[in-house]
Amino acid sequence: MILFPVPIGAEEMGCSLPAHNLELLATCHTFIVEELRTARRFLKKAGYPYPIDDTVFLELNEHTTHEAIGGYLDAIERGENIGLLSEAGLPCVADPGAMITKVAQRRGIEVVPLVGPSSLMLALMASGFNGQSFAFVGYLPVDKNKRASAIRHLEERLHREHQTQIFIEAPYRNNQMLEALCTTLNPQTMICVACDLTLPTQYIRTLSNAKWKSERGKINLHKRNTVFLIGE
Repeated sequence: MILFPVPIGAEEMGCSLPAHNLELLATCHTFIVEELRTARRFLKKAGYPYPIDDTVFLELNEHTTHEAIGGYLDAIERGENIGLLSEAGLPCVADPGAMITKVAQRRGIEVVPLVGPSSLMLALMASGFNGQSFAFVGYLPVDKNKRASAIRHLEERLHREHQTQIFIEAPYRNNQMLEALCTTLNPQTMICVACDLTLPTQYIRTLSNAKWKSERGKINLHKRNTVFLIGE
């Protein structure tokens, strides 16, 4: 099974993906995908040489059950390649593809990861925070009180372990997340906001919480794919 990253924003495939990745697409006639429409669009843009309508797509998302994916990898045991496409970025990282990769490993099927873009790693690279010790904690609670408690816990862990904390939010709640960080964290705690990575509108800024309190009104994160980091 080949794990194919997908661009997270850049319009030109060559800005995010090696040519080797695109060549390997042609070795697969079956793809496991999170969303059919975007997968078909990606293959067409990537120059996939076979008719899309003749290609097999197996959906894998948060609604897919373990029972439903039982036969997804059977073609590999018949000597075929199967590609796993992320929705954007790296397969299996903040992505439901981890479910089928676990099955592949347990069945002794070779898993081939390919180089590609990761918004989490790009944000960490540009943040100026500790890249030796970091944790991606996914989404924080939506409930205001539970979210504040989670933020305080991450700040304690940051200072106790000197570990960068990375998390994301639904794009339509990004402004509320930045507001929650500013009202919960200590003034000296550093916050990095990284959004629209690899796009012309890319924005990456690291400031202390004290400075973000005056700067946050100058940036609108609404419906922009954003990674948040706190660090030292």
